[in-house]
Amino acid sequence: MARTYDRRKRVLVTGGAGFLGSHLCDNLLQRGYEVLCLDNMYTGTKRNIDHLHANPRFEFMRHDVCFPLYVEVDEIYNLACPASPVHYQHDPVQTTKTCVHGAINMLGLAKRLRCRILQASTSEVYGDPSVHPQTEDYWGHVNPIGIRSCYDEGKRCAETLFFDYHRQHHLEIKVARIFNTYGPRMHPADGRVVSNFIVQALKGEPITLYGDGGQTRSFCYVSDLVDGLVRLMESPDGLTGPINIGNPNEFSIRELAMEVRRQIGASVELVTQPLPADDPKQRQPDITLARTKLGWEPKVQLREGLAETIAYFRELLEQGAA
Repeated sequence: MARTYDRRKRVLVTGGAGFLGSHLCDNLLQRGYEVLCLDNMYTGTKRNIDHLHANPRFEFMRHDVCFPLYVEVDEIYNLACPASPVHYQHDPVQTTKTCVHGAINMLGLAKRLRCRILQASTSEVYGDPSVHPQTEDYWGHVNPIGIRSCYDEGKRCAETLFFDYHRQHHLEIKVARIFNTYGPRMHPADGRVVSNFIVQALKGEPITLYGDGGQTRSFCYVSDLVDGLVRLMESPDGLTGPINIGNPNEFSIRELAMEVRRQIGASVELVTQPLPADDPKQRQPDITLARTKLGWEPKVQLREGLAETIAYFRELLEQGAA
């Protein structure tokens, strides 16, 4: 049972030393909560949470969600899983295990504690969509045997588990489908388009476009994304989701490259390489549900968010950490 003897909420964040997780820990601490940050440090880094260790309401635990966990908390945010293609394709079997076994273990913990749990799902459940923009009632167009399937299908299975626990065990669940997110603390070698372009331009290297750069994405700044997650977690019991959390403003990859180059002031060239297998051609969230049910929509636009992200990576490079 969730604790009743302490008025201060204690929150578990799995994947808490990662890009999104560390920003979520910041947000929850600012709200006065106690935070238990769990991470096996596969893609998370100590650098992301170094500034939090002096806070008496913060605790770090090194643990892999593929194994059961026995702690006492009031809420669980399940963010544990490598989220970039470079990282999740490095060990695809382990990626699927993290999605599926991790969900089972965290749901089991929530069931024992009778506490609310949020799943960080992904827009990748829509695959290469035939519906544009993507609404939550679209079932997706996903290759179950491709090189991205470990992540796409792992997250889809995790959603299934969450809703089956909700129906079978009456568990309070929240499911957020996260679209492309960027900002400080992204891993410089995660292979994502924003970090790739910024690091290449800062180093004076050519910016690599895959395909002709005409494929589109929608980029959400990390502070907006975290605000959406917290609003979903704190929404009324009956609102389970899934709910899209992302910025609906759509840009081509070539437009992103041009803006990065403009802000950095680099005269680097744009070079092209073949498009990776199963890479979606379009990705844009319909956030009508988030607007109407959560009162949420993104505030930080791409130009502003890129400036903050570029400043972060510039400092990393100056320190020799990237």
